[in-house]
Amino acid sequence: MPGAAGPPMSLEGIDHALRRRMEERDRVAGDMLDLDDHPSHRLLKGMTPTGETARRWEQAQVRLVTLWWLFDTYRRVLDLAQEARSAAKPDLALLTALLSGRSVELKPDDVPLEKRSLLRAQGEWITLDVVLARMDEAYREIAETIAAVDAAWNALLPMLDEIGAARGAAKELETGLGTPDAQLERLDVEVRRLRAQVTTDPLGSSGLAGELHTLARAVDARRAALEQAVRVRDEYAGRARRLEERIEAVAEAEREARRVREVVLGKIQSPSLPELPDQAPTLRDRLAALDTAGGRWLELAERLAAVERGVEEALAHAGRVTESMGGLIGRRDELRGRLSAYQAKAVRLGHAEDVALAGLYGAARDLLWTAPCDLRRATVAVAEYQRAITRIGAAG
Repeated sequence: MPGAAGPPMSLEGIDHALRRRMEERDRVAGDMLDLDDHPSHRLLKGMTPTGETARRWEQAQVRLVTLWWLFDTYRRVLDLAQEARSAAKPDLALLTALLSGRSVELKPDDVPLEKRSLLRAQGEWITLDVVLARMDEAYREIAETIAAVDAAWNALLPMLDEIGAARGAAKELETGLGTPDAQLERLDVEVRRLRAQVTTDPLGSSGLAGELHTLARAVDARRAALEQAVRVRDEYAGRARRLEERIEAVAEAEREARRVREVVLGKIQSPSLPELPDQAPTLRDRLAALDTAGGRWLELAERLAAVERGVEEALAHAGRVTESMGGLIGRRDELRGRLSAYQAKAVRLGHAEDVALAGLYGAARDLLWTAPCDLRRATVAVAEYQRAITRIGAAG
């Protein structure tokens, strides 16, 4: 039976309490309907979750049943109170008991499983305030689960959508090339696997962000490779012609390296020379081996790019070798210029007829103007002449 609630309230107090309870009922009903209409809630109700999400959702559904049952009992008591208040002569004691006393009966079978006890053989009578507190507890647990699911989906699904868009663009490129791409198919399988996992178990997918970033980079890279293959298909003839011209430039640069080598060997004694470059014939063979038959543009794009890189590297290498060998001639010419400059300094110091200086000058000049030139000895001779003039200048 309903429990007593103390002395009966006044009719004015009952009207105030009833009005407050009805406003409370309407607010709770609105919150529960908002919860029921939440997009993530609707999605969860229409699918079969897995993993951690399935476990949490099962608990939330139990709490949801409890929530609606408690709300129904709350509403029924208010209906009784409204009916009692509308009587010609309202029963103030009954209304007081309904609105502030233990007026809600929870039978043993109605008590949620997680709150039952083997020692509890009877139900209980609770107040509307206790019902409201228990509804709030259930509501918060359900809302927390739905919010967690929503947050997980909001964090991961946009990433999957971006990956899906890049994958779709890659598939269009693949279709345009007319040749299946095994690597893109492997990425497709991974995209489908991760989407299924995130969709059915968002709460168990919180650690997938790094994996999704890696997958996004892989899909973007594959799309870029397919775009490059399309460009190669469309530009192949022109790029092949340019490659032929650049390979001829490599051949010319290598011929120039050989010419400079011959000059150096004639003018410099026992030079330490780098190995002569000879890449032009190999590059011509690699270009000729590029076969456009069969439409294997992905493979051809990689090979064409490799030949283009090889050509530019060969051209740069030939230039470095030529510059290195030419530097020996430059070193000889630099020593000649330095010797002439110090001879002019000797004249300014008034030692143009100095026999010792003339001897040092002559030895250095003979070495520098003799072919092939011994650079090592010439460097030493110029340094000796330089030191002698420096000493004269210091002595005044």
